Amino acid sequence: QVQVAESGGGSVQAGGSLRLSCAASGFSSNLIWMGWFRQAPGKQREVVAGAYIGGTNTYYVDSVKGRFTISHDNSKNAVYLQMTSLKPEDTAKYYCAAARTFIEWVRAKGYWGQGTQVTVSS
Repeated sequence: QVQVAESGGGSVQAGGSLRLSCAASGFSSNLIWMGWFRQAPGKQREVVAGAYIGGTNTYYVDSVKGRFTISHDNSKNAVYLQMTSLKPEDTAKYYCAAARTFIEWVRAKGYWGQGTQVTVSS
């Protein structure tokens, strides 16, 4: 049974930094995509950043490029999202998702964690 669990998040002032962590268990290998989505109240869920755990490929939505960095530990099936220069518009519930292919992951067809709240105040 696949399980995905996030940690991190919290509240910070604009310009500050936060780090999110996520680990997936139950996959038979590390040839998976893992990463983050977010959803703000009244808005649609959007992809934020992802990484191929078995290699070096990464993906970022344009709005976070240069501010967020995703890294991974392939021995743990874990990903980490370092968020810097945070803006109030980054406020959302952040969800970690894991899937066996990029297409499954980016289409939100994989396995999900419960989410963690990130709040950025101005």
